[in-house]
Amino acid sequence: MHKHIPKLLIAVAMASAFNAGAASNEDITRRHFASLVSGGQPRTAELTMFFTLMPKGGDLHHHYSGAIYAEQFLEWVDKQNYCVNKGSYQIETNAAAVAAQRARAAADRTCLSGEAVMQDNAMLAELLQRWATKDFHNHGGQQTPPDRTFFDTFGYFNPVASTNTADGLRRLKQRAINENLGYIETVFELAPMASYPDFDQAVLAAGADSARLNDHFETLMAALDKDAAWKGWTAAYNANVDSASAGIDDERFTMRYQPFVLRFLSPSQVFSSMVSSFKLALQNPKVVGVNIVGQESTMVSMRDYTLHMRMFKFLKAKHPEVKLALHAGELSLGMVPPEGLQSHIAEAVEVAGASRIGHGMDIAHERDPVALMKKMRARGVPVEVNLTSNEFILGVKGDAHPVTLYRKYGVPFVLATDDAGVSRNNLSNEYVLYASRYKTDYAEVKKLSYDSIRYSFLAEQDKRRLLKALDGKFARFEADVASSLHSSRK
Repeated sequence: MHKHIPKLLIAVAMASAFNAGAASNEDITRRHFASLVSGGQPRTAELTMFFTLMPKGGDLHHHYSGAIYAEQFLEWVDKQNYCVNKGSYQIETNAAAVAAQRARAAADRTCLSGEAVMQDNAMLAELLQRWATKDFHNHGGQQTPPDRTFFDTFGYFNPVASTNTADGLRRLKQRAINENLGYIETVFELAPMASYPDFDQAVLAAGADSARLNDHFETLMAALDKDAAWKGWTAAYNANVDSASAGIDDERFTMRYQPFVLRFLSPSQVFSSMVSSFKLALQNPKVVGVNIVGQESTMVSMRDYTLHMRMFKFLKAKHPEVKLALHAGELSLGMVPPEGLQSHIAEAVEVAGASRIGHGMDIAHERDPVALMKKMRARGVPVEVNLTSNEFILGVKGDAHPVTLYRKYGVPFVLATDDAGVSRNNLSNEYVLYASRYKTDYAEVKKLSYDSIRYSFLAEQDKRRLLKALDGKFARFEADVASSLHSSRK
């Protein structure tokens, strides 16, 4: 039939027909989404189904241990022959103490196995209020303030979080695949550190003297190069990334890793953690960036904030190719004195050279917020927006959330989970919250999915691979939406 028509023209015609069909499916999906968010009350149940099925490119603000659900930690308690204290809900790791508990009659034990906790509904409910934020807003028990409740959870499950990373990563992968999430960039494990008291005193005494600070930084780097324990820990960290991540990447899913620094430790511990983090990022292609974490409102975090940014500046000058995704501005009015809200995001961007900002919640209090946001827009520095944890920890939501400012001034941003295991949450629900609270459309939420790959720290060839895969996923998703809507009308 087509023997007289050039094959190239046939191919072009077929491609045009395919593209027209894909565009038609996209338009049907766009109109369907508009119907879910229109009116005074968004259709939340349908939005939940929509976003669970919708392809989500990546989760760029994700903490490994905070992403694991408490039930999984209880399995690891038994795997490591530990038990959970009935009074404190802490994990008992001492072998003799655990053995003594097991020698008692079951009714007399004050430290229970993970399985026993799971079978005791009352204890499990209490544990989930300590190891996670479950039931915080709908029960009447005594509790600490939300920010303390959130950050205190890590102290409960840390004894088993870092010793089961291979299993943990596999489970996080499967959970991501279940909600159509293709990439996670996780804040993985605490970077190796060392303590040098003389350095601590020297840098605190140096104040804002950049020349003196840089001399102290150089001196400590030279000392670390001779520190066998620190070098051994760094090598072990590198090996753990490789062993724990074995088999994680495939055609369905990809994961990359960020070592992290704890901002409330001593200056030498923080700086040595930064140095090891940079070293790991330069050595291992799976380590794609460096992060600093920890409650920003504590005394040491506030006192040393500028010092930390200068440490990053010093190391970035040596290794500009290393990417930084820095927690900055995770503060709200009243947590610290007002002047403490004026410069953290600016310093992360302008001094440290951050490529992404985690949270960025106090932007409205910065000294020149509009100029800063214009700079972030021009440089392409996105904000990792975590709606659930921002509401819980800081009490900020709705129109008070600065995502409204970032949208207005064109600052790129992505949606992320933060600590989904602690919050008992997932990325799909972050999209639901965004669509429910802010006037959006399908084009924007689809762009957010793509941006979470575009602004990742993946190598360029990996970005291209995942963006191409996302094209195919969205084509199938939109075809399925169109098909299901057509079927429902019959």
